[in-house]
Amino acid sequence: MLYVAYELGHQAVAPLRAFAHAAHEAAEHPLNPFRGSAAARAASAGYSVFESTTRRYGKPAWGLDDAEIDGHRVPVSVETVCERPFGSLLRFRRDRDALRAAGRTEPDPRVLIVAPMSGHHATLLRGTVQAMLPDHEVFITDWTDARDVPIFQGRFDLNDYIDYLIDFLQVIGPGAHTVAVCQPGPALVAAAAVMAKADDPARPRSMTIMGSPIDARRSPTVTNLLAEQRAFEWFESNMIQTVPAPYAGVTRRVYPGFLQLFSFMSMNAERHAEAQWDYFENLIQGDEDAADKHVRFYDEYLSVCDMTSEFYLQTIHDVFQEYLLPRGLFVHRGELVDPGVIADCGLMTVEGELDDISGIGQTQAAHDLCTGIPKADKIDYVQKGAGHYGVFNGSKWRGQIQPKMARFIRDRFDPAEERRFLAERAGLSLVAE
Repeated sequence: MLYVAYELGHQAVAPLRAFAHAAHEAAEHPLNPFRGSAAARAASAGYSVFESTTRRYGKPAWGLDDAEIDGHRVPVSVETVCERPFGSLLRFRRDRDALRAAGRTEPDPRVLIVAPMSGHHATLLRGTVQAMLPDHEVFITDWTDARDVPIFQGRFDLNDYIDYLIDFLQVIGPGAHTVAVCQPGPALVAAAAVMAKADDPARPRSMTIMGSPIDARRSPTVTNLLAEQRAFEWFESNMIQTVPAPYAGVTRRVYPGFLQLFSFMSMNAERHAEAQWDYFENLIQGDEDAADKHVRFYDEYLSVCDMTSEFYLQTIHDVFQEYLLPRGLFVHRGELVDPGVIADCGLMTVEGELDDISGIGQTQAAHDLCTGIPKADKIDYVQKGAGHYGVFNGSKWRGQIQPKMARFIRDRFDPAEERRFLAERAGLSLVAE
C-alpha cells in the first residue's frame, strides 16, 4: 500500500507542480515588466525549488560524448554489448581514428566497472567513467529498475548478480580488469573465486574494490548498525513493497528506490535542507554557476530505482547480518565460495578516511580473504579527507585515487597479449578495432 500511496501523492501534487512551472516561466518571461525585481526573483526562486523537490526524476543521460586524451578530443559512443532482463553491459567506445590522431596506437586495458545495485542508476558513476576513459577501454554494468522488469522474467537475487558478472566478463573476454564500487565488492570477490575454481579463462586480471562492505563487522557505521539491530523479518515486513500499475513490473515485490532515498537523505537531513536553502538564495542572487551545480547534483541524486526484494533481502542477510563471505560460509549455486583460490589476479582496495557508509577496514578485509594472491600483487590505499562518494568521484578521485589505480592496472597489463586477443576476436563487433 505504501507504493500506491507514494504514487497517489505524486499525482495529487501534479497540478501544483504544473502551476509552479508555469508561474516560474511567467516570472522569467522577457515581457514581464517586473522581471528582475526582488519580488519577482524571490517568487521565481520559490517556484523553482518547489518544482524541483516534487517532480519525478528519470534516469539521467550519460552525457559523455567525448574524452580529452593527450590534448585531443576523442568522440565517445555508448554501446549496449550484452542485454539481460535485469541489467546490461555497456561499452564506452572511443573513436578509433581520433585515438590514432592523438598518437594512441597501442591497445589499452579493458576494464569492467561494476556499478552498485543500491537504489541509484549506474550514471551515478559518470565521474568514475570519465576519469578512466583516457587510459582504458571502459565497460560498465547498467542495472535495470526492477519496477520495469515484467514478473514473467523471474527472480533476481545476489546469486543471479554474481552470474551476471561472470557472463559479462566472459563476453568481454580474457585479460579484463575489474573495479567494484561500494556494494558489489563481495559479489565481485565471489564471482572471481567461482571463475578461478573453474579455471575460467575470462577470470579477471585484477580487482579494485572501493568503499565496499567485504566485512561489515569492521568499523561499523550507522548503516551497518541498523542492519544488526533490526531483525531480518523487520526488513522483510517494512521495506518490501509491491509494484503497482502501470509499471511493467506490476505485482513484483521490490525495495523501492524512494525508500532508499529517504533513508540516505534522513542521515544528512540538515545538510540537504541547507542545500535547498542555498539553492533558493543562489537563484535570487543570480548565481547561475552555483545553482547549476546544485541542479546537476540533485538531478542525479534524486533519480532512484527499485531493487528486487530477493536481492535486497539476501544482501541484508548474507552481507550485513551474517557476514557469510568473511566467515567462509558464503554459498553460490550450492558450492562454498573460497576467495583463497584466487591466485593470478591483482587486488587493490581503496577506502575513504571519512567514509560513513563503509568504515575503515571493511574493504581491506578482501586482502585477508584472498590468501592465494601474492603480497606483491596487493595494494591497500586509504584516501585522506575522502568520504564515501569522494572515493569514486570528485577531485580526490581524479587527482589521487584514479592515477594510482591506473598504474596498478597498467602494471598488470600486457599490450602484446592484448594485441593477440584483439586479433583473435577481430571478427566480433565487441572488441574489433
